[in-house]
Amino acid sequence: MENLTVDNVKSYVDTLWVFSCAILVFIMQAGFMCMESGLSRHKNSINVALKNLADFSISIVIFWLFGFGLMFGKSFNGFFGTDLFFFKTNISTYQTYFVFQAMFVATASTIISGAVAERLKFVGYLLITTFSTGIIYPIVGHWAWSSGFLGEAMNKGWLVAQGFVDFAGSSIVHSVGGWIALAGIITLGPRVGRFSKENKGRFTGSSFPLAVLGTLILWFGWFGFNGGSNGALDDSVALILINTFLAASFGLLTGLLISFIFHKKPDPMYLVLGPLAGLVSITASCNSVNSFLAIMIGIIGSIIAIITSELLEKYEIDDVVGAVPVHLAAGIWGTLAVGLFSDLEILGTGLTRLGQNKVQSIGIVTIGAFSFTTSMIFFKLLNLVYPLRVSPLHEQLGLNIAEHGAVSVEHDLINILSKQSETGDLKIRGPQNPFTTAGVIGLYYNKLMNKLETSEEEKNKWRKRILHEINLAVKVQKNFLPKRNLENYPVQGINFAAREISGDFFSFYPHNNSIYFIIADVAGKGVHAGMVMAKTSTLFDLLSQDKIDLDEMMLHINNDLFITKTGGMFVTSILGTYDLNTDEVLWVNGGHQPAVIRDSKGNFEEIFSDAPPLGVIKQKNKSIYKINKKKLNGSRFYVFTDGLSESLNEKNEEIGIEGSKLIINNNYNKDLKIQLYNIAKEVINKTKDKKLIDDLTIVAIGK
Repeated sequence: MENLTVDNVKSYVDTLWVFSCAILVFIMQAGFMCMESGLSRHKNSINVALKNLADFSISIVIFWLFGFGLMFGKSFNGFFGTDLFFFKTNISTYQTYFVFQAMFVATASTIISGAVAERLKFVGYLLITTFSTGIIYPIVGHWAWSSGFLGEAMNKGWLVAQGFVDFAGSSIVHSVGGWIALAGIITLGPRVGRFSKENKGRFTGSSFPLAVLGTLILWFGWFGFNGGSNGALDDSVALILINTFLAASFGLLTGLLISFIFHKKPDPMYLVLGPLAGLVSITASCNSVNSFLAIMIGIIGSIIAIITSELLEKYEIDDVVGAVPVHLAAGIWGTLAVGLFSDLEILGTGLTRLGQNKVQSIGIVTIGAFSFTTSMIFFKLLNLVYPLRVSPLHEQLGLNIAEHGAVSVEHDLINILSKQSETGDLKIRGPQNPFTTAGVIGLYYNKLMNKLETSEEEKNKWRKRILHEINLAVKVQKNFLPKRNLENYPVQGINFAAREISGDFFSFYPHNNSIYFIIADVAGKGVHAGMVMAKTSTLFDLLSQDKIDLDEMMLHINNDLFITKTGGMFVTSILGTYDLNTDEVLWVNGGHQPAVIRDSKGNFEEIFSDAPPLGVIKQKNKSIYKINKKKLNGSRFYVFTDGLSESLNEKNEEIGIEGSKLIINNNYNKDLKIQLYNIAKEVINKTKDKKLIDDLTIVAIGK
């Protein structure tokens, strides 16, 4: 063991200090997870948490493989490093530096996660993390931070060679992460319903106390972020830490004041944005300004972040956690503040005040242009081969379930209610928790079930009442099926319900020598599906009387259902017209199965559509519903619900579209009505216990 000297002791203390600060930065990962999960809706909180966990590991691995080398290796003309790949060294100082910088790259990647939450596929996010931490961050980091610490004295990035200063990463970490996040949210677009009039601009996160906890953890970890960037435990550390918490504190007070001035109450989002913006703003200059200037920097950073947040709202740019206002906008301001306020002697660049401001501005522009442009190109190209956004249906369901198969209190409650409605077992109880909405519903549900179970008389009373209501509903629903005289039209339709109430329906509306027709399938079964069916049928009848174009009619039905349906419900539908004079069928398809056309020789043609189901998204333009045309000339036109295509064959397998065509051929008859009933009879005979597993509806047109 070597003899201890003052220099050795100092080296050990400095190493311990930087390692301790690295641990604090690592803890910031937990802060990001808490904040992002808290600001995201409950149905996506697990997805957000797992993204934070996964991006940390991926960024560390990528940084070790080649990111560190690109960032700090031997410089190629000041643009990127060319060695130190698969980082390995026995020098403790270098090892310490690697660990500390690895925490930084993990932070930069996590910034992106919160901005694009609730709509980005998990695998897509991992690919973005790999690219941003493996290419964008280390290259930009080389420009500004590669200063010969691990190599030759002249082995510098081109920006640091000009005198650019970013002490702890306002630009390199935060604005880079913000630029990538901005490219991501522009590429993906806003969440479904985020800026609808009904929503009034905001979604409610799963837990704001959790978001506040995350903010406090980030604040705590920031002492390591800024303090460790000093690289040593010396006299300057105290001022760095003082400036850090003063900028954050005054940033919070600024957000609170603005909130009271403009909203007359403390806006929770402003109180989160304020301190974080103050922290980001002071990060670049925390070692080179006095405390009064640090306070000013924090105040201005908070104001800039809040203004940016409002601008994003105005232009309908959906940033779930405010990553762009905090990390990008405040990061740019913090980098500018270096030139405006820093002690030039401490900076040691040899530049004048004007020269320092010029270099800082060049750094902001070049870093921003490279980060945003490169990431935008990558997102666009990746989106072509691997669509980054989840489907609208998965987005409404929530990524916890859609992407991970995770359950939640809400999911458990739905399953229990569904089971109860199917079995009628009043002994079933739901989850109860006074701290969640679903848990509160479960609590009151259980109280109701307890009361119902106390008396057999009461139970029977309720059963009789429910059965009476269902029977009435069945009678009402049957009245929705067409009773018009259709003898002059070669059209027929049938409907068989899997339960008492059908979620399928068809209808006709004649107009002289033509006839409007519709077939629709409401998601789900039972009473709630029947109610949506009734609404859709009514809309069809009303709109058919106005003789409007099919695409316009579909647009009206979609938007009306979007407003009035219950959450999670949607309708697939085909509506059209048949002209007796021209023997031509026109139709539009809203998320339904393909129309099937059989010619006189028994050959089939399938015509698909890319339009979404009705009621999922409010549409602004009818052009999404393409009008299809087909002259029959002896052919027959068939449309049917999944009660036909998803019925089971002898091997207990879904017959699919091909099996449906086979059944149509097997039961072909000159009489359309006879053919349709024979098709339904064959399907029912194949089912277990001769009972349909889903509502079956078929409409056929043809002479």
